Amino acid sequence: MNKKKLSHSGLQSSVTSVMAALLCIVIGMAVGFLVLLAINPAHAWGDGFVRIIKGGFHDAPYGVGKELANAAPLVMTGLSVGFAFKTGLFNIGAAGQYVIGAGASLYCALGFGLPWYVCLLAAIAAGAVLGAISGLLKAYRNVNEVISCIMLNWISLYLVNALLSQVKETASPYTFTLSSTNPDAILPSLGLGALFSDNQYVTIAIPLTVIVAVGIWVLLEKTKLGYELRATGCNKFAAKYCGMKEKRNIILTMAIAGGLAGMGAATLFLTGFEQWQVTQSAVPAMGFNGIAAAFLGGLNPMGTVLASFFIQHITAGGAYVDKSMYCAQISDLISAIIIYLCGFVLFMKHAMNNSIAKREEKAALKSKASAGQAAGNGKGGDRV
Repeated sequence: MNKKKLSHSGLQSSVTSVMAALLCIVIGMAVGFLVLLAINPAHAWGDGFVRIIKGGFHDAPYGVGKELANAAPLVMTGLSVGFAFKTGLFNIGAAGQYVIGAGASLYCALGFGLPWYVCLLAAIAAGAVLGAISGLLKAYRNVNEVISCIMLNWISLYLVNALLSQVKETASPYTFTLSSTNPDAILPSLGLGALFSDNQYVTIAIPLTVIVAVGIWVLLEKTKLGYELRATGCNKFAAKYCGMKEKRNIILTMAIAGGLAGMGAATLFLTGFEQWQVTQSAVPAMGFNGIAAAFLGGLNPMGTVLASFFIQHITAGGAYVDKSMYCAQISDLISAIIIYLCGFVLFMKHAMNNSIAKREEKAALKSKASAGQAAGNGKGGDRV
């Protein structure tokens, strides 16, 4: 009986999460359409909204492959944020861990000439170390992880800029291209690119991110370590009382989250899709977009994968909006509105759960009242 109740509760929670995410998406798309309508009513549908919805399918299959290549790092940063949040920590430092991962992977590739798998491991290790620093500060000095992560984001950016200045092109602020400097550092395609009109940026990064997502789900839901990490996040004092190593668990949580974000950078930069600009003064948005992907996905690893692909699809679609009808920034505005509303998924889920709970409570009271009335009528009949 209890197992059936737990199963029903888990199914209801999953359905509510999906419905909340879909509701936020619909509201975001509706608000975006209203913005297009306000700017240029005559072309809001065909030259604006439809192009955004179509996304990379404007140039399929090559455009779809490009979407997938861009979605891989977003999946990893989303997993980073979601993993930490499920264990009671807010990893706003995913952006800095992403940056340090990019720096480690590119320097190993361009500075040391190492193969792709070593560069990938270097990115994971660098992100894990940065995450562990925040974990150490949280565990031993009770420094809020949000504050330490924000500080480390900027330290990471300028550190990576200085490091990659050693491997940049002479006449430009961009790092050397992998294809001309060290082709062995490019992630292998294994024939996946052929499925998308020989898109060279479609690599094993895409299946790797899905495998990692499955691994994170198994770790959190099916292992003793995952249970301890979640328990520590809920209440570290109770976890300590139960014999768990709460300090170790906090550090390990942030280290894993950092490693995921660092790997995300490698899945993008080791495809050769982008070069690092050593003069940039803003932290890449990929880490912060991972927050939206994690919440839109209901903090579920597989949900995060789907949410990341959706966000990237909308972002790619924005680039196809007719610039003669709308300003160049309109695509970013629409994408930002949708991503912003993605942050309300948990609020929507909470509101929907409250509504369901109230309906169930009313039904239970009504049922109890009916049963009481029936019992009273039965007793009255016996007296006669």
